[in-house]
Amino acid sequence: MRDGRAGVGVLPEAVAYLSLGANEEYPFQSCLKAIRHLSEFAGIEIVRCASFYRTEPVSDIVQPWFINTVLEIRTSLSSSSLLSALQEIETEMGRVRTIKNGPRIIDMDILLFNQDILLDRDSLRIPHSELHKRRFVLVPMNDIAPQLVHPVMGLSMKVLLDACPDQGIVIWFSHPVHLP
Repeated sequence: MRDGRAGVGVLPEAVAYLSLGANEEYPFQSCLKAIRHLSEFAGIEIVRCASFYRTEPVSDIVQPWFINTVLEIRTSLSSSSLLSALQEIETEMGRVRTIKNGPRIIDMDILLFNQDILLDRDSLRIPHSELHKRRFVLVPMNDIAPQLVHPVMGLSMKVLLDACPDQGIVIWFSHPVHLP
């Protein structure tokens, strides 16, 4: 188990949903590696993994297509500590933040953290400010939590997907990871 800051034996208390995506080098393998790192991090337990999808980039930057998925986790970490853990794993995997919305070896975001609402922080906004606008997030989210309600909008993930303005291409790529 990595990083004992959360304490061994602490029972997970929060439910969070994370998005994972990659489009550099070997994107599917990068997502799998990120999931492995998350599963080894103290205070994080992966509950469910959505299918993996090949997705069209959202930005105008010419770049390879992404592989994306969504995870449901239980965690004893605070939302800000979870964000730090995700950024630590991204850095360890070689993520360099150079071009906004550009290619990346791995990208992990907190979509939801319980039903918390944190809208006034620059580095962390919960729910994720783009969640309801991104088909590449809503499709895998609907694999594992279609009835989950967005805490600000009051609408289920299924309703948000049906109303999503993003018409980007999202193609099924692989079954979910089977977690121990």
